[in-house]
Amino acid sequence: MALIAASILAADFARLGEELATVERAGADWIHVDIMDGHFVPNLSMGPMTVEAARRSTSLPIDVHLLIENPDLFIERMVSVGATHVSVHAEAAADLAGSLRLIRACGAWAGIALGPAAPLSMIDAALDLADYIDLLAVNPGFGGQEFQSGIIDKIGALRAEIKRRGLSTIIQSDGGINPMTIGAFARAGVDVFVVGSALFGSPDYERTVETLRRLANEA
Repeated sequence: MALIAASILAADFARLGEELATVERAGADWIHVDIMDGHFVPNLSMGPMTVEAARRSTSLPIDVHLLIENPDLFIERMVSVGATHVSVHAEAAADLAGSLRLIRACGAWAGIALGPAAPLSMIDAALDLADYIDLLAVNPGFGGQEFQSGIIDKIGALRAEIKRRGLSTIIQSDGGINPMTIGAFARAGVDVFVVGSALFGSPDYERTVETLRRLANEA
């Protein structure tokens, strides 16, 4: 079954606890939290206190996406305040395999994130150590962008490599996912769909989650 990860970058932060409770009741599977440092990507966002607040507001898995330089400095803290899944960017990690081992040692699922311009070859040596791969469909840093069409072929290539190696690695994708595009992502091989604006900008979260999941599963 397709999993829907609600990206709180698009939520109303004045009502964050309420927003999280609402998307949980609506049937979302994960909460996705983008941590940006203004260096690796040209924007600032949340930090450990936001993750801690989210943990108090939901029982769902919290998927922390570290869009930061030196991600190893924050892995242990993110897990200690409630992250259950942590992904680090292959483009930012000095020792990608070491970062994944650190995440696992802290007790969380270990993920690799990869920007749209970065080749799959960057994750080849560490793929066997990852529980999931987050392939970004937009340039990281800002929500509400349209996805880059080339990501579909990239997802397909990753799915083929995972199958070739006999791995159970999950594929996640993030950026530009909405009812009009989710089918293409699903057909390419995505398991976890990160949805921000299309969910938090909708008038009925439950109907939106149901629609997205149905369209993905049908595809």
